[in-house]
Amino acid sequence: MKKLRIKPSKRQTARAFYSSQSQLRHPTQMLQLLRRDILASRELAWQLLIRDIKAQYRQSLLGFAWAFIPPVITAVGFMFAKGNGIVNIGETDIPYPAYVMFSTSLWQTFSEAISLPVQQVTNAKMMLAKINFPREALVLSAVGQVFFNFLIKLIFIIGLFIWFRMPVTWSIVLAPVALLHLIMLGTTIGTVLAPIGALYKDVTKGLTFILSFWMLLTPVVYPPPQGGKLSLLINLNPVSPLLVTTRELSTVGILSNPQGFWMASGVAFLGLLLAWMFYRLAMPYVIERMSS
Repeated sequence: MKKLRIKPSKRQTARAFYSSQSQLRHPTQMLQLLRRDILASRELAWQLLIRDIKAQYRQSLLGFAWAFIPPVITAVGFMFAKGNGIVNIGETDIPYPAYVMFSTSLWQTFSEAISLPVQQVTNAKMMLAKINFPREALVLSAVGQVFFNFLIKLIFIIGLFIWFRMPVTWSIVLAPVALLHLIMLGTTIGTVLAPIGALYKDVTKGLTFILSFWMLLTPVVYPPPQGGKLSLLINLNPVSPLLVTTRELSTVGILSNPQGFWMASGVAFLGLLLAWMFYRLAMPYVIERMSS
């Protein structure tokens, strides 16, 4: 009788070892593991992205038009208010309708970078409780949705440049860099809120009101004021220099607040690193709470 012999497989199965020791005691090792898991979750993130995009437009009558409708309605509302003297907007560097629609598209992208990671983790609660997989894939797929939605908005923005005959300067090639920093800041906030939002619905409900109020404190539908208390609030708002710089690089090519832009970018870079660490540490506790 022959003896059964099992040959070792060429592909080694990855093993995970769990310890009660906090990962914060070894931050370098934690960052290495974080980088490894982010890279390992790319394929799953791509599958989630394709699934969510199909689901997003499957039962929508207007489909991609939803990327254009909010900026157009916002522009019509503020043009009516400005034309009837209800609000005093002041002069803008480009035609006001184009100013509002372009700025609103940028704000939408920033707000999606906050809300989509929260929605993604909240909607995946059942999957998180039953299946062990790299949780970083959820945030990566949410970021992928943000970029996909902006590509649709980009068609609308190009149409604005053509319709209003706005000049194109060489600085427009740098605008994607500023936009990336804007998305990074939104992703930072969304990554921190995602584990909390999975436990408490207040986060999702409150986010809508907070973002609406935050938009009023950001020069989206009005140019940055040069003085007064509102100017102080706007200067302390980290979204303001990132959004304004993206808009200025895309249109006039002259930056009004480069120092503020780099300071806000530094906050976004450092904040995103800390947000990923918080997300990694918090998710096991969140899953344990959801499973109990």
